[in-house]
Amino acid sequence: MKTSALTVVGFLCLSGCASIIDGSSQSLSVKTISDQGDVGGAQCTLTNDKGEWYVTTPGTVTVHRSYNDLNVRCSRQGYIPNVGSAPSSTRGMAFGNIIFGGLIGAGVDMGTGAAYDYPSPIIMRLQPALATGVQNAPAARIGGAPTS
Repeated sequence: MKTSALTVVGFLCLSGCASIIDGSSQSLSVKTISDQGDVGGAQCTLTNDKGEWYVTTPGTVTVHRSYNDLNVRCSRQGYIPNVGSAPSSTRGMAFGNIIFGGLIGAGVDMGTGAAYDYPSPIIMRLQPALATGVQNAPAARIGGAPTS
């Protein structure tokens, strides 16, 4: 009886491995650029199903990890606002958790978002506003490199 109880306690201690190691939050760097170089002072809003966060570029913000992509909107006076999304990817640690932590650990990590990661830095391209009245830049998919 003691052996099986210790085994259960041991498995429960291993559950949620990614949650324990890195937690359900992630710190991201956000930067805005144009063809002329860095564009500082842009206001960016990052959202997913876990919340909404704000950062002025260049800057760092801590977001809650999620299975869902992170939507990003950046704007600055004199530039066309840009909207994009940073893809959520499953961390390698999540697969190890299935082996060592079992289904309980994997379930904890997926439920809290700890099993997922976003790319960093997030780089958003802003275009200078023209007198033609263009209001929005094309939507962009965000990665670790500038989008075109």
